[in-house]
Amino acid sequence: MPILEISDLIIRHDVATGASLPVRRDEVIAALRAAGDRRGARIVAGLPHRDGVLEAAAVDRLLVRTHTELQRLNEELRIAEQLAELLGPLLAAVARGGERPRVLDVGCGIGYAVRWLAAAGVLGDVDLSGVDFNPALVAEATRLADVEGLACRFVRGDAFALPGSATVYISVGVLHHLRGDALGAFFRAQADAGAQAYCHFDIAATRLAPVGAWMFHRARMREPLGRHDGVVSARRAHTDHDLMTAARSAPGLVPLLHRPTHHSNPFCASVRPLLGVRPQEVSALRAALGPAARHLVTDSRPMRRPW
Repeated sequence: MPILEISDLIIRHDVATGASLPVRRDEVIAALRAAGDRRGARIVAGLPHRDGVLEAAAVDRLLVRTHTELQRLNEELRIAEQLAELLGPLLAAVARGGERPRVLDVGCGIGYAVRWLAAAGVLGDVDLSGVDFNPALVAEATRLADVEGLACRFVRGDAFALPGSATVYISVGVLHHLRGDALGAFFRAQADAGAQAYCHFDIAATRLAPVGAWMFHRARMREPLGRHDGVVSARRAHTDHDLMTAARSAPGLVPLLHRPTHHSNPFCASVRPLLGVRPQEVSALRAALGPAARHLVTDSRPMRRPW
């Protein structure tokens, strides 16, 4: 049976226009029950609706609250800091003289990664942007950036249909949402858009990932939807083999997994990055990473676990 996340089911967008589409509550409940997820069905049954259609405004408020709680996960695992540690060398490897690099966060949510990078200023003079299909999340990301006085921007839409190409595409917690052919299409879109590189952080398919997700979400989150989807996300994580296979379908970008062999917190090993660069820049990336380059691999062997 499929493993479903509630957040993937309660929002729908027109692929061509990006406009929100109505979602019938009973259809979502039926899909969750068919997947054997009665708890998820109960959560959706409690959501506000009008004549059987989920109230879009209530769903938007719920997603903003859930993403705000999810920011704690990013802070706990120091994902933005790990992202910065790789982005610096990545940008150094692909930088072109006279061009201002552009880093674009795909599926940015409320923009935590981009806002952290803008606040830290560790990447120098870089155009930092985020894009998401959900207007409520983009609005909250923009509000927070304004309150924090940060030099970054957020837009609603398709990251690969925006004016101008990004130098580097990034994402945090997006890959596991993509199933089947959509995963390969995601990587091909970046190559087609002219990206010089990408750096995507997502959950690793380890035995501890669901356990760690359950413990964290029970301890740190209050929204039932967030608790539910947090554990399901870990269960839906792609294997290294599937990720590398999908990434290799993108012509012109060489995928590289970054696998540290140790970490102070073993649960942090459940989150790892997949990088990609143009073939001619692989050597430059390894040189820019220095000793950390030893963690780059081009195969899909099972990750060594520190426990």
